Amino acid sequence: MGDLQTGPADATAGLTVRGADPVDRSAPASVREDLVARDVPARLAAKDPTLWGPGAEAEAKVRLGWLDTHRRSRELLPQLAELTEELADLDHVVLAGTGGTSLGPEVIARTLGRPLTVLDTTDPGQVRAALADRLDRTVVVVSSKSGSTVETDSHRRAYWHAFLDAGMTEAEAARHFVVVTDPGSPLEATAAEMGVVTIVADPDLAGRYSALTAFGLVPSALAGAAVADLLDDADALEAALGRDRDNPGLALGVALGAAATTGRDTVSLVSDGTGFDGLGDWAEQLLAESTGKAGGGILPVVVESPDAPGATGPGVLTVSYGGALAPGVALGAGVADVAINGPLGAQFLTWEYATAIAAAVLGVDPFGQPNAAESREHTARILATGPAPETPSFTEGAVEVYAPAGAPGDLAGVLGWLLGGLDGYLAVTAYLNRLGDAAVAGLRPVLARATRRPVTFGWGPRHPHTTGQYHLGGPPVGSYLQVTGAVTDDLPVPGRPYTFGELQAAQAAGDRQALAGRGRPVLRLHLTERAAGVAQLLDAAGRTPG
Repeated sequence: MGDLQTGPADATAGLTVRGADPVDRSAPASVREDLVARDVPARLAAKDPTLWGPGAEAEAKVRLGWLDTHRRSRELLPQLAELTEELADLDHVVLAGTGGTSLGPEVIARTLGRPLTVLDTTDPGQVRAALADRLDRTVVVVSSKSGSTVETDSHRRAYWHAFLDAGMTEAEAARHFVVVTDPGSPLEATAAEMGVVTIVADPDLAGRYSALTAFGLVPSALAGAAVADLLDDADALEAALGRDRDNPGLALGVALGAAATTGRDTVSLVSDGTGFDGLGDWAEQLLAESTGKAGGGILPVVVESPDAPGATGPGVLTVSYGGALAPGVALGAGVADVAINGPLGAQFLTWEYATAIAAAVLGVDPFGQPNAAESREHTARILATGPAPETPSFTEGAVEVYAPAGAPGDLAGVLGWLLGGLDGYLAVTAYLNRLGDAAVAGLRPVLARATRRPVTFGWGPRHPHTTGQYHLGGPPVGSYLQVTGAVTDDLPVPGRPYTFGELQAAQAAGDRQALAGRGRPVLRLHLTERAAGVAQLLDAAGRTPG
């Protein structure tokens, strides 16, 4: 950890990045000096699409709108104020979206203390619980860039059906929806047929760069967030983006790039406790999808606290994030190599700029995602043809184990076998109820404590949307643990020949097929009784030898 308190900082508009220069000095040659010599900061601020090479130029030409989308988003503010007033009686805001369209508004709502129900799952229990919660006071924001996301379409169908079943007319049900999508998408046409309010988003950027567009602002504004303040934050930062110094985005990008090219290509993301809940999850997608390709990339690991296993260590760049430091809060959470502090709107723009800079250092296209659709393609095929029969390797208590040949025949042993074979990192994905089965997230620190390798955790099907590009296109050194669970009260997807439970199972199987196709170890643990299975799994993980 560098001396964050006394070392130089890049600061502007209330946002400060500390610790970047020592990371840069650890490289054989200064990354910052090289970027400045090539005028990269100013060229990026001017939307130069050639920064990432000729192979990325065509995509970059239509994906750099995030640099000034905050200015265009101001045009939405009068419409959002009017819409919020019109829907004032609908005080339960549900966001049906996933990946880039949900993580940004979730950060905004959590950080600003506004209630927002994020529905980014196909777990029948979680969907059913959302449908049963204050339906008559619910407004559903259906959010999808492509307009064809299967989870979001399924949520739209379920809510439409629920409103009609509650006795509403179609016109009355339509009032309970707001659609956010790219212009010309299939969802825009569907929304017109439904007669619902539609707000088209800025199409000139990828979803993971969309926090300050309609995708981030519409659900946040309906939830009561002061979204104009976020745009003010970004406005104040924008003038710094072309500078060689006092440019926080450049400083953070230099640190990410210098670390990744000198053996620290794992970035630990840790909150410093100043209230920016969920920003790590948003930054995780930004880094993983933007850099994880061509066999390389930066592996982001969201950790629970500064003292959590994996927060620091060999090969790890620890980055803390937060707002203005409060009295008694340690700078950099007491462990960070790099600390970024400042207002949320400026944080979004800084991280986006830094990610584009890091991609330039690594020589990868930050906007393409050539492998991200593979899991979805497998899922569609499974839904069309039916799942292949699977037989567990063994069953222990409430856990069915589906393991590669030669693995041990007990739960603690098979977990130890998986950890013992790591040559890179372990990614844990739980296709469960993010609320009802929340305790399973405790697997990450328990398993990380048992190995010196990085361990990530995410919820399916969100995780393949957010980090799938890294796992399929990044360094081929991952091992994968997937946790699924029995469905006891399934829910139909109206107008589709499958249920939410069948969709969830197909998504999990599609994810496994895509990963296994890379020749990497995949271990599946299926909980036949969820609560008992989670407790049993945590106990076995705790007994896994390090």
